[in-house]
Amino acid sequence: MQPRPLRSTVIGSYPFPAWLEFATEFLDEFGADDVAEMQDDAVRCAIHDQVASGLDVITDGEQTRFDFNLSFYGFLEGIRMESDSPRRYGPPAHDQRGKHEIVGPLRAARGLGAVEEFERLVRLAPHGPELKASVPGPYTLAGRLLPNNQYKDRFEVTEALLPMVRDELEALVKAGCTELTVDEPSMSCYAYREDRRRLVDIFNRTVEPVVGRCRLSTHLCFGNFKGHAVGPRRYAPMFPDFLDFTVDEIHVEMAGREMAEIEVIAEIAKQRDVAVGIIDVKSYYIETPEDIVRRVKLCLEHAPAERLSFAPDCGLSQTARWAARQKLINMVAGIKQVREELGL
Repeated sequence: MQPRPLRSTVIGSYPFPAWLEFATEFLDEFGADDVAEMQDDAVRCAIHDQVASGLDVITDGEQTRFDFNLSFYGFLEGIRMESDSPRRYGPPAHDQRGKHEIVGPLRAARGLGAVEEFERLVRLAPHGPELKASVPGPYTLAGRLLPNNQYKDRFEVTEALLPMVRDELEALVKAGCTELTVDEPSMSCYAYREDRRRLVDIFNRTVEPVVGRCRLSTHLCFGNFKGHAVGPRRYAPMFPDFLDFTVDEIHVEMAGREMAEIEVIAEIAKQRDVAVGIIDVKSYYIETPEDIVRRVKLCLEHAPAERLSFAPDCGLSQTARWAARQKLINMVAGIKQVREELGL
C-alpha cells in the first residue's frame, strides 16, 4: 500500500535551467570545481521547483545526466562512443540518436554514477519529501549498443549489462535510498513484438537483490525523446505478463492518451500499487487543478486511494521549465483537493 493515499510523485527527470544548457556546450572552459558547483546549483533548482509545488516525492531532476540513460554509457568500458548524430537535420526523432560500437568486454569498474547523484540529492534536499532515485534497466541500456561477435544480439548485450545495473541498485540501497525506480521504457515500447516472459525474467533478475529492501517501482511508457513516442501507445500487449514484475508500484502514462485503457489500473491494483500519469508531458496545455480533480476521481473509480499515486506521464526533461513547474503545481493542488474532500 502507498505510504500516503493519493501520493504525488515524479518519474525522474526535470528540465535543465537555460544556463546549464548553455554551459554544457563550453565545459572545456570550466575547471573541475566550477563544474561541481554547476551540478549542485542545477540540482538545487530542480529541488526548489519540486518542493515549491508540494510533491510528496522528489528526485534530483537527473540534472547531472545528459539524458535519462545516455549518460550511463560514459561509465562503461569496452565501447567506442558515437560522437555524431546519424541524422542531424529535420524533425526530431529517435533516429537522431547515435549507437555506440562495442570494442571489448563490457565493464563498469566505477559503477554507473547513480550513487553519487543520490548522495548529492540527500545533501541538498530539505527535510520532508521522500527522495527517489531512478536507474535505467539493462534491456533499455542495451538499445544503443551495437551487437558484435562477442555479444551477438540485444539480449546478449542485456545479459552483460544486467549485473552492472544490479550492482548499482544494491549500492543505492546501501547508500540509504528507500525509493527506487528501475526504468525499462524499451520493454513497454517493444512488448508488442518481443517475448514478454523473457522481458519479465530479465527485469526480475535485475532487481532481485533489492526486493524488500526499498520501495521499488517501474515506469512503463512509450518513449519521450524530444517529446515523441516510439512505440505503439497501448498497454494491452503488456498485460497480464508485466503484472509479474517484482515491484511495489507500476507507473502507467494516461494523460497524453486521454486516459485510454484506464481500466488497466484496476488489474494492477489487485496485486500492487499503481502510479497514474495524469500530466501530459508532451503537451503545452497546462492542466488546471480542476482537470486533475476529474482525473483523480476517474482513477478512484478503478482503484482504491491507498493503492494510488499520481505523477506526470513521463520525466519532464523534454518539457520547458515554465510549463513543467506550473503543471506540477496544478497537479499537487488537484490531488490535495480530492484528499480534503475524502478526509485523507
